[in-house]
Amino acid sequence: MVNIRNLDPSASPLDYFGSELRRLREEAGLNQPQLGKILFCTGSLVGQIETAKKVPTREFSERLDAALMTSGSFSRLVGLVLRSQLPTWFQAYAEMEARATYLSTFQAQLVYGLLQTEEYARAVLGVRTEGDLDTKVAARMERQRILQRETPPLLWVVMSEAVLRQEIGGRQVMRSQLAHLLRVQEEEWVKIQILPFGAGAHAGLMGSFNLLRFEDDPDLVYTEDFVQGHMTANPAAFREGSLRYDHLRAAGLSLEDSTALIARVMEEHYGDQPEPAGRALA
Repeated sequence: MVNIRNLDPSASPLDYFGSELRRLREEAGLNQPQLGKILFCTGSLVGQIETAKKVPTREFSERLDAALMTSGSFSRLVGLVLRSQLPTWFQAYAEMEARATYLSTFQAQLVYGLLQTEEYARAVLGVRTEGDLDTKVAARMERQRILQRETPPLLWVVMSEAVLRQEIGGRQVMRSQLAHLLRVQEEEWVKIQILPFGAGAHAGLMGSFNLLRFEDDPDLVYTEDFVQGHMTANPAAFREGSLRYDHLRAAGLSLEDSTALIARVMEEHYGDQPEPAGRALA
């Protein structure tokens, strides 16, 4: 059955996307099944997106631009749609993250979101999540597009050795994730340091945090608890965060030794070994 639900385009980016899709489809003289055939999807999917019941993917949006000759309008709009699917409390941070010229982060337990593979992100987000997991993963991957800009932000990551050794998603997921870290750190604008277990007590024991610097906006500190995130431009807080970060960098391995440790853990812990067999039944 064809979806005919009317949308308020001003309600959200998702509603605007759906209303524009319907308007331009009808202008092109196509029904939902006809457009679906052109896009290599079902007419039902087109209808679900037109009625804001389904979130479009970037691939769908790019095909839509080609089919309706919209000069990239949907490809640009889908970024706003996916960002709107991030947790409400996180959206303000994501906007500032996208504007930052220099990002510094200390990660105590997880790979930083901008450097996560899709499979690793799916394992992390799937632990406890509400709503469509595919959409949440797509939204996280969309954040990473800031690293594909012609002039991406400078990114310095310090993460605990525990991040490398905490198996998330299985050995193959971890191997792919560490291989991704090795690849991305070859970019001149990405630096990755590992804080080894041997560092003992350190300035990051209170937990993960991010420092954001901008060309025209005040510097920010961002932290999270299990409920929500906290962002502040308080100069004293930023000064304290910067001091802690300097201590963490000083305590971390060199960039070269960090790369060597990532590669060693990848081979020794997540190499080509059989998955552990389940316990034998009597």
